[in-house]
Amino acid sequence: MDFSKLYRPSALNSYQFIAVTGLIMSAAAHLILHFFVHHQVPGFNWLYVCWTGLYIIGSLMNLFGKPSDGHHHHHH
Repeated sequence: MDFSKLYRPSALNSYQFIAVTGLIMSAAAHLILHFFVHHQVPGFNWLYVCWTGLYIIGSLMNLFGKPSDGHHHHHH
């Protein structure tokens, strides 16, 4: 099992990439709201739960899914 599919950017699938981007952007928004706007949005922390769930689903698909046929050359 190739665990580099969990952390190497070039090995992430679309779901993992979206989840990591979402986590980073949510954290940035959270910091901006906290330090500059001094406002807390109710339920904002649920975003982290959703992004983490999406990352876990994407990771399972990446680790246990069939490799794509794009990397294989078929000769007839």
